[in-house]
Amino acid sequence: MNNEQVLEQLTKKIVAPDQKVAAETSAHVDSLTKPPGSLGKLEELVIRLAGMTGNARPRFDHRSVIVMAADHGVVEEGISAFPAEVTPQMVLNFLAGGAAVNVLARHAGAGVICVDIGVNADLEHPDLLSRKIRKGTANMARGAAMTRDEAVSAILAGAEVVSAEVAKGTQLFVTGEMGIGNTTASAAVMSALTGVAPAAAVGRGTGIDDAGLQRKAAVVSRALSVNAPNPEDALDVLCKVGGLEIAGLTGVILAAAAHHCPVVVDGFISTAAALVARQLAPRSTAYMIASHTSHENGHEALLRELDLKAMLDLDMRLGEGTGGVLSLHLIDAACLILNEMATFASAGVSDGTSPASDSAPSGDSSVQGESSR
Repeated sequence: MNNEQVLEQLTKKIVAPDQKVAAETSAHVDSLTKPPGSLGKLEELVIRLAGMTGNARPRFDHRSVIVMAADHGVVEEGISAFPAEVTPQMVLNFLAGGAAVNVLARHAGAGVICVDIGVNADLEHPDLLSRKIRKGTANMARGAAMTRDEAVSAILAGAEVVSAEVAKGTQLFVTGEMGIGNTTASAAVMSALTGVAPAAAVGRGTGIDDAGLQRKAAVVSRALSVNAPNPEDALDVLCKVGGLEIAGLTGVILAAAAHHCPVVVDGFISTAAALVARQLAPRSTAYMIASHTSHENGHEALLRELDLKAMLDLDMRLGEGTGGVLSLHLIDAACLILNEMATFASAGVSDGTSPASDSAPSGDSSVQGESSR
């Protein structure tokens, strides 16, 4: 069996969330001591989580951020404010626990798993998962970033990381990445798959100036022209103008969905991977949770394309999984509401169906006593 057949088997394991369980959770949410729908997106979120997991009372005691790291040959085109050497340096920073995602993950009770899937350096560390497919991609402005088999191998590597973590008890995943040049690759993937013009897809990434932004859009246009990726074939797009960490995250998303685990999608790069995952397995979108709207130019359009609504909008553009980890607090809040909040029956509170409730005052508060004045 070749790698594409293995990938096809993985995608076939993804089934729709359990609507019966979701309906059970929805009914319980409506029985809690509050007006129906008054907790808005938190209610929608926990009902989705129930359907994904098949558990009417979901909770996530074990969650992991999967940080995929890889380099990009297109950096030689001058599309980044930082040199490629930063990628391996930041990997070591992740492993030392000093990056932003480490700080936020510790606060959110999540583990950080760093995966070298294509860093252009020889890295050794006891906590590093080495799944290197190759030492960075080729310069996509001059030819294909990688071979088709390398792209599929990277997807399967990401999937294997997830499967191993599920076996250890992980119930929820957050996507993260590191790779100088990866917003350029993500913009190229977005343009190829959606038809959005490169100028609308590219952003400032590491902080390039206006001239750099124009150069970046021109590089993406040239990469698309040189490689002519087929928009109907996500693997063709991925191998020609994508990145190894984008492919790895595609595998993380697909495997999480196959294991009925929610996957919290971070920013622009992660959402480009989500777009690839959707084309490979449309049902995978039902397991995606959009964490935040990145300040990167094309991210909001990508989320609309996937019909995902982000929980946060903080003008962030760091990547690493930082926005995804911040959203874990909202996921926890939704689950705590479901599991700890009293119902009208258990609290002895009128649910508004009895005649006596007609005199109850309206407002946001679910339990308002009427006092004599």
